[in-house]
Parts: sequence; structure tokens; C-alpha cells
Amino acid sequence: MSEQAIVFEEKPAAGGKRVGVACLNQPKALNSLSLPMIRALEAQLERWAADDAIAAVWLEGAGDKAFCAGGDIVALYRSMTEGSSGPDEGVEFFTEEYALDYQIHTFPKPIVAWGNGFVMGGGVGLLAGASHRVVTEHSRVAMPEVTIGLYPDVGASWFLNHMPGHLGLFIGLTGVHLNAADACYLGLADRRIAHEHRDAVLDGLLQSDDLAAAPQAAVNGVLRTFERESVAVMPTSAVQARREAIDELMDVEGLASQVKRIADYDGDDAWFQRAAKTARTGSPTTMAILERQLRETRLDGLKTVFDKELKLSIRCLEKGEFAEGIRALLIDKDKNPRWRYPSLESMDPAWVAGFFE
Repeated sequence: MSEQAIVFEEKPAAGGKRVGVACLNQPKALNSLSLPMIRALEAQLERWAADDAIAAVWLEGAGDKAFCAGGDIVALYRSMTEGSSGPDEGVEFFTEEYALDYQIHTFPKPIVAWGNGFVMGGGVGLLAGASHRVVTEHSRVAMPEVTIGLYPDVGASWFLNHMPGHLGLFIGLTGVHLNAADACYLGLADRRIAHEHRDAVLDGLLQSDDLAAAPQAAVNGVLRTFERESVAVMPTSAVQARREAIDELMDVEGLASQVKRIADYDGDDAWFQRAAKTARTGSPTTMAILERQLRETRLDGLKTVFDKELKLSIRCLEKGEFAEGIRALLIDKDKNPRWRYPSLESMDPAWVAGFFE
């Protein structure tokens, strides 16, 4: 990791306090997370948690295109296919990524995550755990792992299960892009604020007289003010408008039937058309392990979810489907993955069970 892959700063604030600012600084790579970046952020958050002068933390991505578009999966591919140590590097990556996500979920001070632009995969893991999750008119939030043979992880087994109706499973199966209103409707974000207000929001936080004595209230007050000024530029929720249609589409017995109904959509709604395309081309293995994972973690707490995801992710490193998905999308770029099983109907149940052993 170059010294500038993630930049830390402490800004002076009212009442003698400071705000810690962490900026993922890989804009050309859409601020994708590498293992050294994960380690640096985890260590810095630990220091800030112990520093009484730090009242709050601000987490953002450099540039205007992305907060964080996920993990550095090309590096994971190399560890699976070229590394002499086999999947060990991947095991370290997932172990430490999930530890960081859990650290953010349980951080003792306010964390404002400014989720502008692409927020995907590992980026959703960072956003979802923050105490104050901000999305903008440019936000595109997604868990697109079905396209690469992984599965929605970084705590998705927890937050997808907390979405209403069939929405969590549908979003995991299709990798649909969610706008700011969708993210708030689904519980992935808290505030919708126009990106042009970014500097003013941070300045308002630094100048808040309440920051020292009541940091949570101070952050809420500043974000509330700017959210009210941003209503005009915010989109409406595509998911909420289609909630009834999604639940009807998914209201059949069995995963294979659900996926078939999504894939067979032949209407003129472009949003559903994109979902249908992913259902036709995504990894059937991902779909099968996602459905089982959501079912088996439905009543689990967050720590247990991360423990189970780590075990499942290690199996994904070992079994080849994940590597093949990355190869097709990012290495050879032929966009023609040779999935182990071409359909859910053809899949050997023992193959799926092996991911959970």
C-alpha cells in the first residue's frame, strides 16, 4: 500500500475536541479496499476510540465517483490462482475485513460515513455499520456478488434479513443498484444529503457547540439541517415503488422457481429488465448459498453472522466459483463465466452443502 492509499487527518473542532477524518484515497480504483488499507483503518479507529479528544469520525472516499466500490478482488484472484500459499491471503483479507466491519458497527463514538457515488460490496460493509450513514443523489448502492460467484457478505446476512418481505433475497439474487431513497427505505442509510453540501456539513460538525458534550446529538442536528435543504435533488425510491410487484414475483415455492420468475420477466420496466438479466447470467451457486445463508442466519446476532460469513467465504476461496467469476469479469474480461452448474435445477445438493461444512 502506498502511503496515500488511505489518508488520515484530525480536524480541530469546538470545545477543544477534534474530528478524525479517514479518506479512502484510491479514486482510480473507485477506492476499492486492499488488505493494507483495511489494517490501517482498523488500527486508526482503535486509536481514535481510545483518544478522549476525538469526538467523532468522518469516513469518505476520494473523488466524486465512489465511496468504495468493494474489495480488491483482483488481488484475491491472484491469491487463489497464483499465490504459493494458496488461499491464505484471501483468508487474511476476509478475516480482517469482517473484523473492521464489526469494529465500525460497535464503535463507541459517532462515525459519519459519506456514501457518495458507488457503494458496493465491501463499501456497503463500511457504510452499513456507521452510526450516521449519509447517501447523496449520486449514490449507487449494490451487493453484486452474484455476478462474480461470491455471495453478499460483509454483514449482508444480517442486513438483508432485516429488510421487509422478500426484498433482501431479491436484492442479493439480482445485485440491483439502489439509489439514496432506496438505501434509506431498506435500512442501509439514514440521511439523504446533496453532495454539494459535503464541505458545509463537515464544517457544521466542526463548529457545533454541542460536539463536546453531546456528540451524537450534534451530528444528528447538523445532518438534519442539510437533509432538509437537499430534498429537491433527491430521487424517489425505485424499490418502494415496486415493493408489491417484487413480493408478488417472489411469492412462489422454492428458490429455482423464484429465480425463474425474475429471469423470465418480459415487461417494459427497465429496472426489472436489469434484474432479470442478472438472474439469467449470475452464478447459480451464489444464489443457492445465499438463500441457505439467509435462512440459517435469520435469527442470529451480528457477531454470529460475521463468524458464519467468514467460514462461508473461506469455502468460496477454495471451491473455484469465485475465482472463475473474477476471471470472466476482470481478468480475461470475456464476461462469459463458466459456472460449475449452469442452473439451480442442475445443481448437486452436495455441492451447496460443501460450502457449509
